[in-house]
Amino acid sequence: MLAVAYVTLAVLALLCGGLELAARRASPPPQPGLTGAANPAFRGFQALFLRGYLLALWADWLQGPYLYKLYRHYSFLESQIAILYVCGLASCLLFAPVAAWLPQALGRRNTCLLFCLAYSACCLTKLSRDYFVLVLGRVLGGLSTSLLATAFEAWYLHRHLDVRDFPREWIPGTFARAAGWNHGLAVGAGLVANLLAEWVGLGPVAPFLLAVPCLAACGWVGLRCLLSDRRVVLLGAVQALFESVLYIFVFLWTPVLDPHGPPLGIVFSCLMAASMAGSALYRLATSSARCRLQPAHLLCAAVLLAALSFAVLTVSTAPGRPRPLRSFLAFLLLELGCGLYFPAVGFLQGRVIPEDRRAGVLAWFRLPLHLLACLGLLALHGEVSGSGAGEAGAGPATCSAGARG
Repeated sequence: MLAVAYVTLAVLALLCGGLELAARRASPPPQPGLTGAANPAFRGFQALFLRGYLLALWADWLQGPYLYKLYRHYSFLESQIAILYVCGLASCLLFAPVAAWLPQALGRRNTCLLFCLAYSACCLTKLSRDYFVLVLGRVLGGLSTSLLATAFEAWYLHRHLDVRDFPREWIPGTFARAAGWNHGLAVGAGLVANLLAEWVGLGPVAPFLLAVPCLAACGWVGLRCLLSDRRVVLLGAVQALFESVLYIFVFLWTPVLDPHGPPLGIVFSCLMAASMAGSALYRLATSSARCRLQPAHLLCAAVLLAALSFAVLTVSTAPGRPRPLRSFLAFLLLELGCGLYFPAVGFLQGRVIPEDRRAGVLAWFRLPLHLLACLGLLALHGEVSGSGAGEAGAGPATCSAGARG
């Protein structure tokens, strides 16, 4: 698996580069009046936001590759690790409505600072081997994840519209730049995490400690809006089903692949590179003059790819007959679907959810999302073996059912 992981990362890097060039050539030239590129004041404001937001995303991605590995390093059982994951997801579930309310109660800037403090404390708890301290860390992580999804966007929208009085048409350009950087940060985070944990030999806790200085550097209205529009309800249902499957995947991918000895940081970078390739494919498919596809079509394609991925995993993780290479390829297929899914669902959210209510509505979206993920992990509790499945492939089968839903 070592050689396969490195070769796959190199191939995916070349593929992403080629797709990115093709997408840029196929895209029409940006109009300065729609992006604000010709306005120095806006460019400075946009850069200020992106510096803080991308640092927060970088710190979040650093924790991805080695969370499960860290708990195994501390000699916890898989059933205990599942409970830790459930604590994090349950925390997200409980804090999701609060995260939409906090920017108005504490102030948007103070809420962003609260995110940095809470996530820093979450990372520092990883230094302890005490189970209850780690549970506390997962609770803080759930709060931080909820704030990351709402606080920075709320601050930007308020400053953009109410304080700076910039045109509303310039908002999508900022979030498009953030999304473009997000995948690259994820790939780089996997490489840096692997460098610290394995090459330098600092162990699986090192990426969490690196996240701390990165963090240091850096509603009812929503529910009423959600229920009043059938399109919003359907979009929320798709998001809850698809992303809850992804949360279960975060728990499953390490026990499926780790027994076969791959470098987890490189594998994580491969997965993120596959997601980056999907994002480039989305741009290419939506900007091509010959055959332009709609985001709704690509969202359907992403769901089909996820269902196919977990159908393959149900077979490749069968007890007694693990096929790690097939599982690895299935995970890459899932991440390719993720690369299509997130820009498609982001575009559709922008079309159907009013901007002034988006933070609250998205917070309500996360309630069923985390509830489904918690129920899925509880269903797997005590049944996940080293192959990533229970007696009848319970893990991937559960995810496959969610993806098909």
